Amino acid sequence: MDLPHHGYRPTAKPRARAAPATGDSVLFEDTSSTAPGLNSQGYYTPGYNMGPASNDMQGGAGVNNLFTDPMANAAVMYGSSLANQGKDIVNKEISRYMSVNKLKYFFAVDTRYVLKKLMILMFPYTHQDWEVRYHRDTPLTPRQDVNAPDLYIPTMAFITYILLAGMALGIQKRFSPEVLGLCASTALVWIIIEVLVMLLSLYLLTVHSDLSTFDLIAYSGYKYVGMIFTVLCGLLFGSDGYYVALAWSSCAVMFFIVRSLKMKILPSISSDSMGMGSSAKPQLRLYITVATAVFQPIIIYWLTSHLVR
Repeated sequence: MDLPHHGYRPTAKPRARAAPATGDSVLFEDTSSTAPGLNSQGYYTPGYNMGPASNDMQGGAGVNNLFTDPMANAAVMYGSSLANQGKDIVNKEISRYMSVNKLKYFFAVDTRYVLKKLMILMFPYTHQDWEVRYHRDTPLTPRQDVNAPDLYIPTMAFITYILLAGMALGIQKRFSPEVLGLCASTALVWIIIEVLVMLLSLYLLTVHSDLSTFDLIAYSGYKYVGMIFTVLCGLLFGSDGYYVALAWSSCAVMFFIVRSLKMKILPSISSDSMGMGSSAKPQLRLYITVATAVFQPIIIYWLTSHLVR
């Protein structure tokens, strides 16, 4: 039987009563030290980690502490002083055998100087003034005086000769790294021998001149310009062209060496000393100059004849 709707109330379920608030309760719960909870869909709820500093931050603080440590600063300063002392010692040892500033002098060239010097080397007969100019007892740099010796042209000529030798050997189907290395080492050894013989001759004959080792290397290396011209003519025109170019290059380099060294090792007779006659010293200097000039064609032929067939 249906009951009347009025006056009827369904029984309500009992509600759970919350625990009474304590004196230590806070308005918001601190979740910084706990892991983020999962929501109803199984994902972590976003939150900020306000925990202790990470290891990287602690490492940065350790680095800062390292630089503020007096002992560490002292060690760094001591290491820097040792490095500077070592650098000074190395520079001093290098300066004993080679002056860097003097070496820079021989490479102080420009395009105008190089072109004029190459013309003098190939056509020295047209050059009139061979005197090296000075400024306050210091020779002018090559870019300021075309008669000053340099090391740029000999260095570039030596490298070009090696490359040209490799090309010539390749054309003749005789190229190999060993043969090219032998060619380069032979050319270098000849320069060393020539310079050593010149230094020894000047020393034994007590010839006083302002020629330095770099000057001798420069004058000895100028022959490679003529060697390049000789090899090119041999490759283009055969053996006939080679011998014509060899004769021209030999005469040109001999004339150049005599006129250049005349201002270096043939000074006035007033510098003669050590009990020798007034005519003996200039005669010895003349012999050294002529012998150096005559030696150039021999080396040119020796280093180029095997490249042209």
